[in-house]
Amino acid sequence: MNAPNAAPPTESRKPRVAVVFGGRSSEHAISCVTAGSVLQAIDRDAYDVVPIGIAPDGRWVLESGDPERLRIEGADRLPHVDGDRAPIALSLGVGSTDLVISEPAAPPHTLGEVDVVFPLLHGPWGEDGTIQGMFEMAGVRYVGAGVLASAVSMDKAYMKVVLGAAGLPLMPSITVTAREWQAAPSAVRHRAAELGYPLFAKPARGGSSIGISKIHDASELDGAIEGALAHDPKVLIEVAAEGAREVECGVLQRFDGGTDTSVPAEVRITGEHEFYDFAAKYLPEEHTELDVPADLPEEVATRLRALAAQAFEAVGCEGLARVDFFLHPDGSLVVNEINTMPGFTPLSMFPRMWAATGVGYSELVDRLIRLALARDTGLR
Repeated sequence: MNAPNAAPPTESRKPRVAVVFGGRSSEHAISCVTAGSVLQAIDRDAYDVVPIGIAPDGRWVLESGDPERLRIEGADRLPHVDGDRAPIALSLGVGSTDLVISEPAAPPHTLGEVDVVFPLLHGPWGEDGTIQGMFEMAGVRYVGAGVLASAVSMDKAYMKVVLGAAGLPLMPSITVTAREWQAAPSAVRHRAAELGYPLFAKPARGGSSIGISKIHDASELDGAIEGALAHDPKVLIEVAAEGAREVECGVLQRFDGGTDTSVPAEVRITGEHEFYDFAAKYLPEEHTELDVPADLPEEVATRLRALAAQAFEAVGCEGLARVDFFLHPDGSLVVNEINTMPGFTPLSMFPRMWAATGVGYSELVDRLIRLALARDTGLR
C-alpha cells in the first residue's frame, strides 16, 4: 500500500486494487455476494486485483476471488469467507505499507503495494467507520465515505439527529439501549405507546433487514425489542409508514466534488412479505417487484433527487450512497435511511438505478475506483 500522502500510481504499471469483503457483522454473506459481483465487473486490463476476505472471526485471508464461489444459493446456503486460507496482514514499512502473506511451512512474502482499497463491507466493523479509520491511519486511499460519514450513516439514531438538523423530513422514533430495556422496561413500553402502533423495531446499526420486526400492537413489542437487541445493544423503534411507497435514489460524487443522482426506483413487496425483509431482498425475485425507474410525477422525482443529494451532503458522504425514502399518499417524502456502501448484488437497487440513468455496472465500479485514486489521503 502507498505511504501516507503518497501519489497515485504512475503510468508505468496498472493500479492495484484490494477488494475487501466478508467481515464480522451479520451481513457477512451479503458482503460476499456483493464482492462476487464487483470482482466479476472490474476491468482486469486496467487494474490488478487482490481479493481479501475477512472471516466471521476477524481473520484476514487471501481469498480466491472466484465470483461463482461467492454467489447466494438460498437461505441455507449463504457464501462465506474461508478463514483457513493463507493469512494476510498489513505491514507498515519505511516509505510504504505492504500486504504480507503468511503460509504454513513457507517464509512470509509480500504482494507489493496496493494503491486503493474497495471495502465491500456491510454493517458494523466495516461500513461504520472502523475500517475506514484504519485506512486513514495507514494513509491508504479507499472507495466510499470517510470515518465520520460512515459512522453517522450506520447508526440510525445518530443519522436521524444529523439529517434532522439539516432540515430533512424523518419518521418519528425513539432509541432504546439494552441497559435501558433491562432497567426500565415499563418506561420503554410507555414511550413506544406514545408513538402509536404499528411500529418497527430495528437494530440501530444493522442492515439487510436483519433483526427487524413489525410491531402491530403492544403484545408484540417485547419480542421485537429482544429480537433487535440480539443483533445490536441499541434499537430504534420507529413509526411504521403505513400506506407509503418505498422509493430509493442513488448518489454518486463527481470528480469536481459535486454530486449526481440517479433516477428513483420503487420496491413493491408481493406475496406473504409484509415489509422488505431479508428474503424479499436477496432470495428469488418473486418476492418483490422492482420498478426502475419508479412511476412518479416529475415534480416528486425532482424533489426526491434533491433531498437525496441534500442527505449525502448533510452527513459529509463521499463516493457513493443510496438514500431510501417513504412516499406518503399525500405526496410528502420522508428519508428512511442513507447507506454509504449499498449492495452490488445482482438484485441490488443501486446498480439498477444507475444503469437506468445511463451508467452501466462496470462503468460504475470503475468510476468509484478512479474517484478514490484521485482524492488525497489525510484530512480533506
